[in-house]
Amino acid sequence: MAESFSDRDLKDTIVQYPSDGLTVRAYMVSPQAKGPRAAIIVVQEWWGLNEHIKDVARRYAREGYVTIAPDLYSRLGHKVTTDPNEAGKLMNTLKQEDGLKDLNATVAYLKTAQGVDATRIGVTGFCMGGSYALMLPCVNPAIKAAVPFYGQVPNPDTPIKNLSGPVLYIYGEDDGWITKADVQRLASGLKRYNKAGEIKTYPGAPHAFFNDTRKDVYKPTEAKDAWARALAFFKKHLV
Repeated sequence: MAESFSDRDLKDTIVQYPSDGLTVRAYMVSPQAKGPRAAIIVVQEWWGLNEHIKDVARRYAREGYVTIAPDLYSRLGHKVTTDPNEAGKLMNTLKQEDGLKDLNATVAYLKTAQGVDATRIGVTGFCMGGSYALMLPCVNPAIKAAVPFYGQVPNPDTPIKNLSGPVLYIYGEDDGWITKADVQRLASGLKRYNKAGEIKTYPGAPHAFFNDTRKDVYKPTEAKDAWARALAFFKKHLV
């Protein structure tokens, strides 16, 4: 995608759609220029659907994508927090199977959304969202490319055999949540099941190094490089 857009060229809105007996709320943003366009799902960190995640969605929209950031806490009262204790409780309360149901509903919504090319859907996510961004293409064949940032790796790695598209897994070597053994397990799984994927490790980068609203962990040089790699990856695989 060679085109780029300014914020005044974008249209953003809150959308709602059904999932397993409830209504999911999501932030959706896209260029106002004509489609159909590739779409990217942006999955939140454990804090909830906050302004940082909405900003990441807008960044992708500026690059020409229809972007949607579902509120994975829709079934938990649409909570957003800055308290790590509350965030941990919210994340642990959300069952992975329910999160995946709501992400599958997001894919279904995108397939019928105006201006979306249903054959070109990708997913990215951070922390908790990185875990879902790795799992979603293992359960939904509509996902053609995934860029998980420092998400949990399934153990055992058997879901990896069902990956529907290539993966770019981004990881900071000083991550206190995801271990090097976890990342090695992913690398081994990709090789074992003959799946296309690559792992980019940043020495000295901690967990959540991409989040520019958290000055305690943000690494601007590494984040800039990771962003460029993510864009190049989606441009290559969402064609």
